[in-house]
Amino acid sequence: MSKERGRKVIVSNRRARHDYSILDTYEAGLVLVGTEVKSLRAGKASLADAFATVDDGEVWLRNVHIPEYEQGTWTNHMPRRNRKLLLHKGEIEKLIGKTKEGGLSLVPLSLYFKDGKVKVEIALAKGKKAYDKRQALAKRDAQREMSRAMGRALKGRY
Repeated sequence: MSKERGRKVIVSNRRARHDYSILDTYEAGLVLVGTEVKSLRAGKASLADAFATVDDGEVWLRNVHIPEYEQGTWTNHMPRRNRKLLLHKGEIEKLIGKTKEGGLSLVPLSLYFKDGKVKVEIALAKGKKAYDKRQALAKRDAQREMSRAMGRALKGRY
């Protein structure tokens, strides 16, 4: 059996980029049980309401839904249990300092396999207000319209 290489995304949290402005990102490992990994290999997970917290010098991922493994027995896992994140001590201390400042949250952006191991990309994020979201939408629409106009101009269809 050959060793897996590269990055295979299981699930991404697109809503997080809409609701938060991302300040910094971190890659962390996850402490999982066997049936969770098998369920993730089947491509099943949800980061919809997920968030991370720092408790007693450890970072925990909460509200991630990994459904029970279909072929699992009594050893199956709880779908919404808290999962410990594996980060370096310096990164954890940095996160503690930043989240204590106020107004900053730890939000998971994606869950993926990297060289056969499950990783999560968490972001230090600040919540957007409603007007920030409208500005982002307007900017994206203007950018799309500019690229369409450029494409039409290049093709000779003003």
